[in-house]
Amino acid sequence: MKAIVKPTNHLQGTINALSSKNYTTRYLLIGALAEGTSTIYYPAHSEDSDAMRRCIRDLGAIVEEDDEKMTIQGFGKHPKHVNELNVGNAGAVLRFLMSIASFCPDLTFVNTYPNSLGKRPHDDLIDTLQQMGVEIEHNQGKLPITIRGGQPRGGKIQVSGNVSSQFLSSLLFMTPLLEEDSEIEVLHDLKSKVIVGQTLEVIEQAGIRIEASADLMHYKIPGRQTYQPQKYVVQGDYPGSAAILAAAAVTHSDVTVLRLEEKSKQGEKAVVDVLKEMGVNLTHENGVVHVQGNQKLKAGEFDGDHFTDGVLAMVAAAVFAEGTSRFYNVENLRYKECDRITDFVTELRKAGADVEERQSEIIIHGRPQGVAGGVEINAHYDHRVIMALTIVGLRSEQGLVIRDAHHVAKSYPHYFEHLLSLGAQIELVEE
Repeated sequence: MKAIVKPTNHLQGTINALSSKNYTTRYLLIGALAEGTSTIYYPAHSEDSDAMRRCIRDLGAIVEEDDEKMTIQGFGKHPKHVNELNVGNAGAVLRFLMSIASFCPDLTFVNTYPNSLGKRPHDDLIDTLQQMGVEIEHNQGKLPITIRGGQPRGGKIQVSGNVSSQFLSSLLFMTPLLEEDSEIEVLHDLKSKVIVGQTLEVIEQAGIRIEASADLMHYKIPGRQTYQPQKYVVQGDYPGSAAILAAAAVTHSDVTVLRLEEKSKQGEKAVVDVLKEMGVNLTHENGVVHVQGNQKLKAGEFDGDHFTDGVLAMVAAAVFAEGTSRFYNVENLRYKECDRITDFVTELRKAGADVEERQSEIIIHGRPQGVAGGVEINAHYDHRVIMALTIVGLRSEQGLVIRDAHHVAKSYPHYFEHLLSLGAQIELVEE
């Protein structure tokens, strides 16, 4: 599908934030790992969360759903023995389930997205699982990956946090179920520590005890624990809402987004403060964010590691700010669905933006007058790139055509629908 994004001067209206993809996938997993029936209220519907639903069903969980909630009868630490799992293009789902698959004798994760997830490396988690006695066949750290497990061992475990925090989260889900106590040491740096906090939060809600150091680099996990069935309520999603808020920031707008909790542990909550620092007229009270945009933004410098999945949307806003903005400490963006630094900067330049890249930085020389646009853009099959380029298209002189725009459904299936409801001029064309 192509999205033809036309210049749009004004956005107005109120929307409900979609439910959090990150929390939904985690609640689905701990529901499957519990012995008993868990209930999840307001689960997200996206390609990633649907991939987790499908995979836990394949592994033996019984999942039922209505318009409000989902119930999961879990399999505990005894997943059904299946030959293959297809996670689609969901990297977090793959990585979380690689550890759980170590309880299975022989399971292959197939590669159905060779140009996206198929290119992403998983060596750090593979190395750690091999330390734990799991035999793994892989394609130079990439899919397809075959796990030959059955009896993973706990003990002293090391994992690199340099590329992704998802490897650590995967181990935190699995190690409480082992016979042995475990100690996990994170090597090098740890990216996206805030997201690890989300993992620890949901695991604790399921009755699991994990002792984490203050810097989140060391963990003590007692073995022989059991996930308890619980009731969970999924909060609104900041990463997706970041794009809506940025669109409001770069236009003349009066936009309200509901269900965004002020005390959320989602790191992307920081985008509210980023936009305030950029001079956006914004309030955040009682779970409601209200933006009154006037197209006047100022540049700033921001540590993007705190809000990884909101960075591209904020970069898109900074394209129209007065002055030079810098988003630093964002190298892990290179290891997502695409290289979200090089690939994104390339497309921004096509649209007329003045941007530079470093290994772990994106630098934007703002153009408050707008950008030319009038070109067709390659979204690189990446939902975050699609959302961010849409923001740029709204403020361009001639609009943008975004190819493969249907991939926005990976995290935010209603993104274009929500923008259209606010008055955005966007035409969706099936190819």
